[in-house]
Parts: sequence; structure tokens; C-alpha cells
Amino acid sequence: MNKFKMLAVVVALSLAVSGAFAQKGGKKGKGEAKKAASGDVAKGKDLFEAKCMVCHNPDSKDKKIGPGLQGVKDGKLPSGKNATHDVILEVVDAGGGGMPAYKELLTDEEKEDVIAYVLTL
Repeated sequence: MNKFKMLAVVVALSLAVSGAFAQKGGKKGKGEAKKAASGDVAKGKDLFEAKCMVCHNPDSKDKKIGPGLQGVKDGKLPSGKNATHDVILEVVDAGGGGMPAYKELLTDEEKEDVIAYVLTL
């Protein structure tokens, strides 16, 4: 994957996380089930380091291109919204705010792996 595509993926993930939380407010809708991440944390870390770390600090709240993600495991995204599997998945899939949509750029398994890792940060 060339540097531009990798940067686009990282930017998309960052913005998607921020945008999804701003749109949904992190609240579950009527009938919306809360889902735990079923991915592999180690694979998610490798993928995050390859595609997301260009824009996101995993171990700091400091902003790069996108927000730092330290503290997500405590239940909140940098936007202040609830850090849930479904909210993060929506952000990753849809992108927004400068972050490209990863719906077609990552497999479902890769998304689950990244979400599992992000929820440990």
C-alpha cells in the first residue's frame, strides 16, 4: 500500500471516529444492541500501526492529524461520545471530517481487529 493510501486510511479512521460520535452522540437507539469487539487485539495493533498511527496517537491524547486515542478503554472517544463497538464501526465505515470511509478499504475481519485494539487504548 502506498503512503498516500495509508495516510488516507489513517485520516479516515480518525475522522470517522470523531464524526460518528458527533452524529450519534454515542447513544444506543431503540432496539440497537451493544456489541463487543470480536477481533484479535494483536492483529488490530499491527493494523493500527500500519494504517492509523500516521494520524492517531495510541498512547497519548495529543492530536496528530486526528485525535489521540489514549483513554478510549475508559469508555469515551476524544469527541466525548461513548466508545462502543458499533459507534467506532460506523466511524470506520463512513469516515467523515477529513477521514476517508474504510467500508471498502478494510475487510470485516480487519475492522473487528482494529476495533478490538482501539477499545484497549
